[in-house]
Amino acid sequence: MSRRTDRINGLLRQEISQLLSRDLNDPRLSGVVSITRVETSADLRVSKVYVSVLGGPDDKVSVLKGISSAGGFIRREMRDRLSLKYIPDLRFTLDESMEEAQHIQRLMDRLSGQEDERGATAPGPASKGPSSDE
Repeated sequence: MSRRTDRINGLLRQEISQLLSRDLNDPRLSGVVSITRVETSADLRVSKVYVSVLGGPDDKVSVLKGISSAGGFIRREMRDRLSLKYIPDLRFTLDESMEEAQHIQRLMDRLSGQEDERGATAPGPASKGPSSDE
């Protein structure tokens, strides 16, 4: 990715976040919704917007539908606010990376707990008592 694309991604992320928090009055967007990242194509025509939602699966689907239905409004508002020649077409998708990270952390904690249990029940060679040779 070029520096220009990175700058545009950051700018779009910031503007979409502000629009979601201040200008959209859709009841489907009442929960904790954040834009985690934006990936814009090389020709700057399409942007994939990753949305993270705190809540259950029904909340996530509802928020995604709400944001997608407001896509035209968001694009129109960004056209007035940003000085870009072309405002990219916005494609919203759920960002599951936080849930995946939590799942991996739980698995690692579970494995760590199993190792602790094995270490407490079966002493290894390093955990023998003091030597009587001295």
